[in-house]
Amino acid sequence: MNSRLDPCSADAFEVRYQEHPDPWNFATSPYERDRYGATLAALGRHRFDTAYEPGCSIGELTAQLATRCEWVLATDISPSAVARARARCAGLPNVAVRCAAVESGVPAPDVPARDIPVPDWDLIVFSELGYYFSAARLCALAGQLASRLRSDGEFLAVHWLGHSTDHVLHGTDVHRILRVTLPLTHVRAQAHEGFLIDVWVKP
Repeated sequence: MNSRLDPCSADAFEVRYQEHPDPWNFATSPYERDRYGATLAALGRHRFDTAYEPGCSIGELTAQLATRCEWVLATDISPSAVARARARCAGLPNVAVRCAAVESGVPAPDVPARDIPVPDWDLIVFSELGYYFSAARLCALAGQLASRLRSDGEFLAVHWLGHSTDHVLHGTDVHRILRVTLPLTHVRAQAHEGFLIDVWVKP
C-alpha cells in the first residue's frame, strides 16, 4: 500500500481490496468462523425483520445474518469490497449491499448521517468497525445509529482484541466507549478468546 495514504482513509481501504480480494481473511480464517458463530449465538431473538450492517467488507457475516433476518442492508465504503459482497450474497434475495458515500475530508469508514438508512431497524450489527474512529467520532456515530433502532431493537458490537497499526482505538476501548455512550440498555457482555461481544436493546 502507498505509505503516504492515511491507513484509515477511504482510498486506503480501496487499495487493500484491490491488492487482495480478502485482506483480513474473512472467508477462510477459523477465527472468523468462530466469531460469526458467536455473533449469531449472542443475538437475543431467533428472527429479525430488518438488519443493518455498516462496514460489511466482503459480505461473509452479511450472508450469515441473512439466515436470521427477513431483510439485511449491508454497506461498505470500498467499491471493491461492495462488489465482492454482492457476489457473495447474489443468491440471497433478502440482502442488499450498497456503497456508502464518504464526504470529502471524512476519514473512512465513517458513515455520514445522510448515509445511515432512514427506516427504523430491528438489528444493527457493528462489527470490526469501531477501531477506525476517534473516541469523539465513535460516540457521535454510535448515537446516530442507536437513534435508528426501533423499540426493542438490538445493537450488537463485536471487535477483535489484537493490535494493528491502522487502528485508532483498541477493541477494548471501542466497547468501553460504547458501554458509556449508547443510550440503550446493556443486556449482554461476552469475552471470547480474541474478541468481545456486547449487546444492547432499545427500551
